[in-house]
Amino acid sequence: MTSLARPGGNLTGVNFFNSELVAKRLGLLRELVPGTARVAVLVNPANAPNAAITLKYVEAAARAMGLHIQMINASTSSEINSAFASLARERPDALFVGGDAFFINRRVQLISLAARHALPATYADRILAEAGGLMSYGTDLRDAWRQVGLYVGRILKGAKPADLPVVQASKFDLVINAETARMLSLTVPPSLLATADEVIE
Repeated sequence: MTSLARPGGNLTGVNFFNSELVAKRLGLLRELVPGTARVAVLVNPANAPNAAITLKYVEAAARAMGLHIQMINASTSSEINSAFASLARERPDALFVGGDAFFINRRVQLISLAARHALPATYADRILAEAGGLMSYGTDLRDAWRQVGLYVGRILKGAKPADLPVVQASKFDLVINAETARMLSLTVPPSLLATADEVIE
């Protein structure tokens, strides 16, 4: 790829910024859960490239914020159960769930276990906050997939991928589930209420 503006060859696409948003999401979690010092980070080792990038960004952000992080792997339903059994013993202050399609598919299990263990958790996709998770911050996937569809249409009409710049996602959603926050005895700071794209009551 020559550049994002002129990718060249047969490449183009949409950058969802999942990895680049890790530090912001960790900071928002710390703001919502005051006194956070120890954060467990759940990644899917079956999606090794994504897990490695997530860990790289989380480690850098945690160092800058003075947070201690604990890495936990899970790539099956039973491994998620085992991970939460371990978290129940370790008692971190919060849980950071990596952005991964597997975790979206297992959202009911993740949210139920986080609630059972009274563990504040942050997720990359709004669908998890809508399903009862405490908070999500990430690329507005509906908008990003709309961009993908527009590019597919342009290419099918004869545009060359090399001439289409890589689109940078520009809409990001902060969704806070206020009901879940109350169940965890958390008070959502006014600063987060003011910046949230949606507050679920």
